[in-house]
Amino acid sequence: MDTAARELGTRLHDLLTGVRLLKQRRVDERSAVPPGLLGPLMLIERSAGGCHARELAERGRLDPSTVSRAVAALVAHGLVERRTDPTDRRASQLTITPAGRAALAETRNWYGQVLAQALAGWTPDEVAALSTALGRFTRDLGVAFAHHDNQEDAR
Repeated sequence: MDTAARELGTRLHDLLTGVRLLKQRRVDERSAVPPGLLGPLMLIERSAGGCHARELAERGRLDPSTVSRAVAALVAHGLVERRTDPTDRRASQLTITPAGRAALAETRNWYGQVLAQALAGWTPDEVAALSTALGRFTRDLGVAFAHHDNQEDAR
């Protein structure tokens, strides 16, 4: 591993630590979305017309049992509802409720305020460059994980 890769690894570790602390502060301030459920709720919201739990597991790269518990908690909090899938009556589609949309809006507003503060000294071009680089990195990391998983499966 070269020096630049080591430095990037250190910076990513620091970033993840900061994100974890930020999420903890959000929980401490009585978030409308319970701890650990923001990711699944956002994935459900992005699915126009609803999605199945197995799709959430695939997209979130999560164990189906983890998704099942998260969905049950989201339903119990009134943030998501289960509807019978019209194409397969044995399956349920998950859709976000108005309360779920409101909770996401509140959460995004809070994070938006924190980001605005953190990026106050940045130019719009710097913010755009960061966003572009993070988007590319996230996509490439997903490809690398998939490649790694395929290699593991081949063993």
